[in-house]
Amino acid sequence: MFKKMPGEEPHRIVSTTPDTAVVFRPAVVRTPAIVTLVIFGSRAVASLIRSVWRHPVAVLVAAVPCVLSVLYGWRVALLLVLPVLAGLVSWAMVDRSSFARWMGWRLLAWWRLVWVYRRHWQPVMVISGLGKHVHGRDYLPKLGKVSCTSWADLVTVRMLNGQAVKDWADRTDNLARGFGASSCRVSVLKGGRLRLTFPRCDPLAVPLPAVPIPETPTVGPIEVGKQEDGRPWLLKVHGTHVLVAGATGAGKGSIIWSTIRGLLPAVRAGLVAIWALDPKLMELSFGRALFGARYAADPADCADLLDDAVKVMQARAARFAGHQRSHTPTVDDPFVLVLVDEVAFLTAYQSDKELRRRISAALATLTTQGRAVGVGVMAALQDPRKEVMNIRNLFPDKIALRLDESEQVDMVLGDGARDRGALADQISPRPELGAGVGYVRLETSPDPIRVRATYVSDDDIRDMVGDFAGEVA
Repeated sequence: MFKKMPGEEPHRIVSTTPDTAVVFRPAVVRTPAIVTLVIFGSRAVASLIRSVWRHPVAVLVAAVPCVLSVLYGWRVALLLVLPVLAGLVSWAMVDRSSFARWMGWRLLAWWRLVWVYRRHWQPVMVISGLGKHVHGRDYLPKLGKVSCTSWADLVTVRMLNGQAVKDWADRTDNLARGFGASSCRVSVLKGGRLRLTFPRCDPLAVPLPAVPIPETPTVGPIEVGKQEDGRPWLLKVHGTHVLVAGATGAGKGSIIWSTIRGLLPAVRAGLVAIWALDPKLMELSFGRALFGARYAADPADCADLLDDAVKVMQARAARFAGHQRSHTPTVDDPFVLVLVDEVAFLTAYQSDKELRRRISAALATLTTQGRAVGVGVMAALQDPRKEVMNIRNLFPDKIALRLDESEQVDMVLGDGARDRGALADQISPRPELGAGVGYVRLETSPDPIRVRATYVSDDDIRDMVGDFAGEVA
């Protein structure tokens, strides 16, 4: 009736029920001490090699004084180390950027690894649900390399087998709070490896002045601001279409006018033609003289201008067919950029159904067929809902400025963008802090990039009009 069970057999168990589950202590296999010492020793050596490989500067700074103290005593070590310290301080004072690049950020990365991430790794992983506790053993994602930039910590992580990127994207708030950061962003390096970005400060907190007008004509990419990592934000307009979404006062005008500013020399050279649709009569009308006859504010005129753009596109396509597959701007075939400020007024809020139909059809035609022949569309709107803008997916490149609701972020940038760190709904409504700040999702990358557009003031626009008015035919 009773079966012998593996391990230590329980005694004095009485049961009349067959197959009753009985809790017992399994057999214990004793590991020889030498095996345990070999395992721990190999782990220590591997950890040391890994530390030297990943943080050579920090290991050198910590090891050299200790070795000198052991070999020659602490007095000699102090005498030898002090001149080196004085040299490093002088280096930092004379050339701070190179010191930070070669020494400062490396030392900070080692310190953040030891004091912040390795110290709190296990509790944060377990509490956030990214680590698993099975049969008395913790299974944790592996903490990899930590590197520092001027504004953020970049942490490499190897996921557990069976985990998905979404498991981490859904817990960015937990990770940010656990490691004392304001936010966390998740990006994929390669299969099974992620990069977690923890900002330490906000390099985009200060408004940026307008970028100087280029000296040579260019059709892009146009410098319109700065990325979070300090590099210039170069916006591609030729060969793509751009959708800009943001609430009132979010800074859509900064992107539009920065783009116009960067294209003006090419406009003067005849390589670019800017067609402006301004149904609000507020934004683009301030520089109306820059657009010549290609400016429209009345909805009927806007529909006619879009129809003309479609005709230009179709005529080019007929000429290019069988001869070329991409567009190179020339004086005879300039790049045409169609700017539409507040496109929702034309596609959703317009009371005339026939005008709505014509405008929507023209925009759909331009965004599906225009970029190959040198006709691009940059459209700005406040409400990104599908019933307001049903062709938003036809724009390869998208920019989300400050938005009112968290759901709108994925509407603009695509599914999962907010989980990857595009917190456009949390941008400050204060103009000095949040105007022009947003997230860009390019056609070539699913990861959003945080940026800030330069502020083109009214005086800047007046100067642009004074210098370039009359240059447009």
